[in-house]
Amino acid sequence: MAYSWFKAFHIVGIVVWFAGLFYLVRLFIYHVEAEQEPEPARTILKNQYQIMEKRLYSIITTPGMLVTVAMAIGLLTTEPDVLKEGWLHVKLGFVVLLLGYHHYCKRLMKQLAQDTCKWNSQQLRALNEAPTVMLVVIVLLAVFKNNLPTDITAWGIVAMIIAMAATIQLYARKRRKDKEKLTTEMVQQQSS
Repeated sequence: MAYSWFKAFHIVGIVVWFAGLFYLVRLFIYHVEAEQEPEPARTILKNQYQIMEKRLYSIITTPGMLVTVAMAIGLLTTEPDVLKEGWLHVKLGFVVLLLGYHHYCKRLMKQLAQDTCKWNSQQLRALNEAPTVMLVVIVLLAVFKNNLPTDITAWGIVAMIIAMAATIQLYARKRRKDKEKLTTEMVQQQSS
């Protein structure tokens, strides 16, 4: 019975943690892009994003991480033999990477608050895809365990990363063209 409770709340923790991680870096993107706004909008937006980032990190993302880890420890205490499984070692390696990502986000949040962040919005968009890749690998390992078809999984992950990179590039191009079009329209309106 304890195993089922640990597993249920482990899944709840994962959902909360990832929701926070996905939205947190999206806020970083908006925070960086606020720098392009004229005053007083720039200051108002940056202050608002800073408040949202702190609350999201402290009230949702970090508690989600703590529940996930605590419930994972609970799961391992109910089935300690699983610690001998190779798939779990790989999964835990990805979880360690995810924990590092989580804490790196806090570092970026502090840099944004101090106006010392060197990341641009396109770089942050790429960073925002990292937890997606880790989530896919972790879920595949949890579902397939030692039966994970590594060849097709590796190709699938590579294809997913290429698709994400292409999407980020296409979106950057679209934003650039939209901005050029808007600038042209404004110039034409001013000249008429």
